Amino acid sequence: RSTGMLEIHLLTLFPEAAQPYLDASILGRAQKAGLIKVHLLDFRRFTDDKHRTVDDRPFGGGPGMVLKCAPIFAATEWVEETYGPCRKILLTPAGAPFRQSHAVELSQEQRLMLLCGRYEGFDERIRTSFDWTEISLGDFVLAGGEIPALAVVEATARLIPGVLGHDESAVHESFTDPNQLDHPHYTRPEMFRGMPTPPVLLSGDHGTIAKWRRQQAVERTKVRRPDLKR
Repeated sequence: RSTGMLEIHLLTLFPEAAQPYLDASILGRAQKAGLIKVHLLDFRRFTDDKHRTVDDRPFGGGPGMVLKCAPIFAATEWVEETYGPCRKILLTPAGAPFRQSHAVELSQEQRLMLLCGRYEGFDERIRTSFDWTEISLGDFVLAGGEIPALAVVEATARLIPGVLGHDESAVHESFTDPNQLDHPHYTRPEMFRGMPTPPVLLSGDHGTIAKWRRQQAVERTKVRRPDLKR
């Protein structure tokens, strides 16, 4: 990615749910600094009936409602015609589990578009008609894609230089090595309710501290997430 601002488009039926989080903390500061720009687009705007209908009953029967093609096609096409081509992200339980490596990859893009689903899902022709990167936040079900989309946006944005107060914060943490958790952290006071800080961290010996942290990260991963070492 060049040094330009990362532009992000969220297609959602509930922009009012996403806006407060985007305005807060890291993402809010990043937007004020001109490092990212997040556009919230209610794809209900692209309906053509008086009830602004975005869903309908599934062909073949079954429970729930399915998002219709027309509004999402129109919204997706309008964004790219107006702003330019986007790396398109589809939040879906059928997608690949989101990893830190995905965030690194997405942080190199100029422009992202994320589609937040709702109801029972979306018409399959939405998935097959565009070049989506399909992402899942995990093996569980939510009411919509807004929370996963915000997670992807934050994980991606914090890797852009200048977004975090200390850029090395994004380097020395869990999953920077995709197969390893981060080491334990301690801060003042040295003793709290009888629980001490490991003496090595108070030694001032940076080589020994680095070695201890590496060992702790390996042990923590082995105990808590043995699946990462497969």
